[in-house]
Amino acid sequence: MNRASLRTSAVAVTVGLAAALLAGCSTGSTSSDATATEPTATTSAEADAFPVTIEHALGETTIEEEPTRVATLGWTDQDHALSLGVVPVGATKLTWGGNEAGSSDWFDAAVEEAGAEAPVRYDDSDGAPIDEVAQLEPDLILATNSGITEAEYAKLSKIAPVVAYPEFPWTTPWQTSLEMVGEALGRSDLAAEVEADTQAAIDEAREANPELDGASLIYGYLTPADLSTVGIYAPEDPRVALLRDFGMVDADAVDGAIKEGEFYGTVSAERASDLESDVLLTWVEKPNDVKTLAEDDLVGQIPAIESGNFYAESDKSLAMASTNPTPLSIPVIIDTVIPKVVEAVTGS
Repeated sequence: MNRASLRTSAVAVTVGLAAALLAGCSTGSTSSDATATEPTATTSAEADAFPVTIEHALGETTIEEEPTRVATLGWTDQDHALSLGVVPVGATKLTWGGNEAGSSDWFDAAVEEAGAEAPVRYDDSDGAPIDEVAQLEPDLILATNSGITEAEYAKLSKIAPVVAYPEFPWTTPWQTSLEMVGEALGRSDLAAEVEADTQAAIDEAREANPELDGASLIYGYLTPADLSTVGIYAPEDPRVALLRDFGMVDADAVDGAIKEGEFYGTVSAERASDLESDVLLTWVEKPNDVKTLAEDDLVGQIPAIESGNFYAESDKSLAMASTNPTPLSIPVIIDTVIPKVVEAVTGS
């Protein structure tokens, strides 16, 4: 399973992002040379923003002055920083659903709009890439929606101040990440405006799609490679939390499937017929996987699959967008994903 959503300046970088997704621009750097990317900011820190101390699950972090070289971990912090006008010098490579540069098309479009260099991309498949981060000589490391461990946090903290997740790995809502990043960058007021404008776009889409209001949801993980279990993403998982912003509700079957602090749980496929919901959402590696799932003797008994209220996204870039909602990806989700969710809810 891969782990594998604005003030005038922030609006400007999101205009046309849905179109950019289809255009497939790809500008990210994969170099680990510390001089490859120069810091760029199109906004300024607010007066008296520093020093600031931010509490998180791994401790508390004090940032003495405005950071100028920001590195990010996880798959959303780079978007949050960029939505506030700060282009990271380094960001995690999107190894699933990313473009050829290991970035996203909406991020690349925003970097281009800012007239900036793309950040260096490093791979976190084997854990936090501490050496690669260190080579970039950052003065701040953002990891508000990541999976860094206490040991990794300790090592990263020797490089620069680190802002980790507030409670549990991989479960930070986009709003909370944005607020934490805004505080760390000295742009809390701007973050509040970006959040308000992004929420307004969500509210407008919710009003335009009343079919979603009150529809019960299971966001699952299903793979032909192992049809013995049904994966279920937790209500705290960002992809699920975002859909609740559009008026959807958690199906009763989700309750009890997830351990506290986890973003994911599993249920035996023998219980598939008990997984009642108005709609089942998931993603698949190949379009043909949908037929395989629907025809399976056990998984095919999931009520939403039997009734045709089932949406499995095979476009990995779109699946990645909904997995990692941010002010940059949410316009893409509204334009390209939400219409498909409506179709699944209505059975059309």
